Formats: sequence, C-alpha cells, structure tokens
Amino acid sequence: MTTAIPVSRGGRDGLLSLFCGAGGLDLGFEKAGFDVDAAFDLRPDAILSYNYNRSLKSRVARVGNVRDITCETLDFLAGRKFEPRGIIGGPPCQSFSRATHSGEDDPRHDLPLKYAKLLKDLNARKPVEFFVLENVPGLLKHKHADRLKNFLQAFEDAGFSVTQSLLNARSFGVAQNRPRLIFIGINRNIFGNLEWEPPASKKGSEKTVRDKIGHLPEATFWTRDLVRMEIEHHPNHWCMMPKSISFSTPGRLSPGTARGRSFRTLEWDSVSPTVAYGNREVHVHPSCHRRLSVHEALLLQGFPKNFTLMGSLSSQITQVSEAVPPPLAKAVAVSLIRFLKQAARDLDIGKAA
Repeated sequence: MTTAIPVSRGGRDGLLSLFCGAGGLDLGFEKAGFDVDAAFDLRPDAILSYNYNRSLKSRVARVGNVRDITCETLDFLAGRKFEPRGIIGGPPCQSFSRATHSGEDDPRHDLPLKYAKLLKDLNARKPVEFFVLENVPGLLKHKHADRLKNFLQAFEDAGFSVTQSLLNARSFGVAQNRPRLIFIGINRNIFGNLEWEPPASKKGSEKTVRDKIGHLPEATFWTRDLVRMEIEHHPNHWCMMPKSISFSTPGRLSPGTARGRSFRTLEWDSVSPTVAYGNREVHVHPSCHRRLSVHEALLLQGFPKNFTLMGSLSSQITQVSEAVPPPLAKAVAVSLIRFLKQAARDLDIGKAA
C-alpha cells in the first residue's frame, strides 16, 4: 500500500531522500530539524525498517528504483507538484570501495549521474536550495578520477556550486572509524558564491566500543525456528552461532587484532573498524567467543537504542552495513542549517544595501 507524501510546514515540501536504506542519513537530518517528505530505496526490507521506526505521518519511504523516478513520478505520488527544498542521498558505494574490485561496466557507477539528472529536472521547475551526496573515500582514487570529474560537472550543470569534504564518523560521537566523502551542492542562483563550511570535529566526543556495547547482555544465536519476539533485550540482538574452530581455540583470537577480513576482533577501549560487513565478515566481539549482533552493530553506527531493523538476519546485516551513521548525518545537517541562516542574513543585508 502506498501513502501520499505529506506537505511540510510552511507550504514548501521538505527533503527528497534517494537511496535511503534504513534511514540513517534521514534520521540525522530529522534530528537537526529537517522534514523528509519522500524517500526511495530498492530494498524492500530497508523500506520496512525505515517506516517501522517512524510515526505514521513520517512513514514516507517506498520501494523505488532511482533510475525510474521522474518529476512526474513524484507528482503522481504526492497528488500535486512536488517541490523539495533539498535532496539527500548516498548512491550504493560498493563499486567505488577500496575493498571491492568492480569492473568498468558496473551498473552502479552511473547512479550519481541519475541523481544529478533528477536534481536538475526538479531545480528547473522550482529552485532546490541544496543537495547532499554521501559516498566512500575510494571515489577519490586515481582510477575514478574521470568518473568523479563527470559527476561534479553534472552537478555544476544542474546549477550548484559543489564542495567536498572527507569526514570521519568517529569525530562526531560514533564509536567507529568510518571516513566518508560528503558532497554539498549549494544553488548558485539563490546563494551566489556563498560556500558551505564542513562541520568541525567535536572535541572530547570520541566513544569506544565499551561505551556503546559494554553494558549489553549476551546475544541470542540464530536458529531456523527462532521467533523475533523471543530474542531477548532487543529484536536485533542476534547473531550466527559460532562455527569456526577459531572461536573455541584458546588464544586463536585476541582483541584488537585481525586475521584477514573474516576475523577482525574488536577492542573494548578503542573504536570499531568500519561497520561494513560482507559474507561471514561481521566483526568479532571483544570477548572473542562470537561475532557482533545486529543490535551491537547498530549502536556502533550511532543509531538510537530502540531502532529496529526488519527482515532476515542476512538482510539486517546488509542494512546496518550500508547505513550512514546518524550522528555524522546530523553534524552535516546542522552545518547546513547554519549556512542557510547565515546566507539568509547576508542576502537580506545585500537587498537592503
């Protein structure tokens, strides 16, 4: 069942979120004061998670392929001309990741261009104030140089001055070493040559694995007949039963060490490596006797304690891996609010003069 896109306060639509996943980026922007009025992602489980964690009026996410979304699509769903204030999103980044060796014909390579095309079309009929695009630092690698140049040119052609910044989630209260590449586009026709300034690191904000998950009880192991409501403490506090001999051999695993990508063991009083798990690559708990639960991974990503993911265990691991840490998203959103307020003052002064 589809629901209509609500109108934001003040008569102008809020944000359009593309590649929204379970909603980490959106949650950060909402906590900063923005409204998200439409959100799309290909994964049905991610859409279920997004809507489950929001009030009825905020359940605006739906399954949709960004390649197929047009202005007319948005108008049809909204029942009116849809005119967002801004667009946010993080196109799937696996094809740009340092840990992935994708071919030149990877279909995900052109998703930022699809994002730019929709942005340009929406901006042509009513100015969009800004856009935010999140991705991995691997996009800066030399082999992607021409592709990145094309992306930036497409956004410039859409009418935006683009600033890029490399931010690490650990600098904003997230117990995880997760550098992310953030692109902010500011509408030139509205704001002229004014530039966005990235948020500064919060002094004393760094959290450790112990801070985030040290208080939790033991996780529940997955079984075929496990009922979600039978999982103790939290519906996502589950993980696979340890099968490798490494978990039962004394001294084979130790905190803060890694044996390939499959056996990265966390250390209580440090931050976690990037929460991005492939097949059988979920990080090992500091106790060394099992892998992390989904709930623990969510907390290391900076999600609220009551945030719940839907779907199978495998689906939940994918969702938490692909999410943007909400505290990092909030820091970016707050910096944008600061920019917009200062820009409004500067423009008013300019008009008065």
